[in-house]
Amino acid sequence: MNALSALRQLLPSGSIPSGNGGSVLPGRAIPAAELQPLTPGIPISPGAAALGEVSGGNAFPKLLAQMVHDVNAKQVTARQSVQDLQSGNTTSLHQTMIAMEEAGVSFSLMVEVRNKLLESYQELMRMGV
Repeated sequence: MNALSALRQLLPSGSIPSGNGGSVLPGRAIPAAELQPLTPGIPISPGAAALGEVSGGNAFPKLLAQMVHDVNAKQVTARQSVQDLQSGNTTSLHQTMIAMEEAGVSFSLMVEVRNKLLESYQELMRMGV
């Protein structure tokens, strides 16, 4: 099981952004100054007032997708390192353990981010309009 399939099992159906520009949490405008440190690879215009105005409206889904892909890459690297260790290749035990722990910590972080996003979404749904 990779990180993306694990995240899909944890989230309710339709909650994972598909990359088509849809926003998971519509509504609150986020200043561009707050978004800049979070999205180093995505250009943000200085006058962007809402998340939907940032890079064509898909910066947040891109950020989540990149996070999931990074976690998946770390898990694949750890799995390959374990296989190399078992087959007797040059991978050391230390490097294998570091790769496994890094993959575990990054997956735990992704799950906690998912939990916070889900809690935020539920809080928004409970708010009266």
